[in-house]
Amino acid sequence: MFNFTWGVFFVLVNFAFFLLCFKFFGKKGLYAWVGVATVLANIQVTKTIEMLGITMTLGNAMYVSIYMTTDLLNERYGVKAARRAVWFGFFMLVMTTVIMQMVLGFEPSAVDFAQGPMSELFGLLPRLALGSLTAYLVSQLLDVYLYARIRRRFASANQLWIRNNGSGMISSFIDTLIFCAIAFTGPEYGGFSIWIQLFLSTYIFKFILTAAGTPVLYWARGMKVPAVEADSGLPPSR
Repeated sequence: MFNFTWGVFFVLVNFAFFLLCFKFFGKKGLYAWVGVATVLANIQVTKTIEMLGITMTLGNAMYVSIYMTTDLLNERYGVKAARRAVWFGFFMLVMTTVIMQMVLGFEPSAVDFAQGPMSELFGLLPRLALGSLTAYLVSQLLDVYLYARIRRRFASANQLWIRNNGSGMISSFIDTLIFCAIAFTGPEYGGFSIWIQLFLSTYIFKFILTAAGTPVLYWARGMKVPAVEADSGLPPSR
């Protein structure tokens, strides 16, 4: 029961930071959130927990917030802004994976204590990153496309929940399927029964979190945020 209570609080904290990032930093904050959330979600997914008797991985709340971010960018700044955020997150994950693998390549000193834990954590990253990069790129670009298409039919302000949930729930299914197929296939993960449990639990929780995040998205859409600054290439005036 502790994991469930702590998990609800964890989701609320994630959503609160998402709103604060947009409130204080505007459009630039959303791009920053995508970059950070993409990296953190792929670190968190290495941890497996049990909640309400179901085996699942962490990272779902952070990952769903990426869909929320691209939907919000799509809503307020257009399709190009949302698609650019997807590519930015993709770049951040590639960069993190390459740099951390190079870090692990250094020979540690006799008094080093970090190599072992870092190897345990980031040694899994290449396979997880392959699954995540593929799933992320396909599902996020699909989400941007679906959101724009659904918006053509359901364009009114009070139909945001249709656009958000319609695109997010389809994209989350594709994302979960691709990621689990690459990252968690093999006897070392306990066979097909554990795989299907991870797949279903991950998708169901993403489904729930997408719905739970809809009021947050409504709130964010109406926020007054810092205006986008023009990039003139000149130093700021004093």
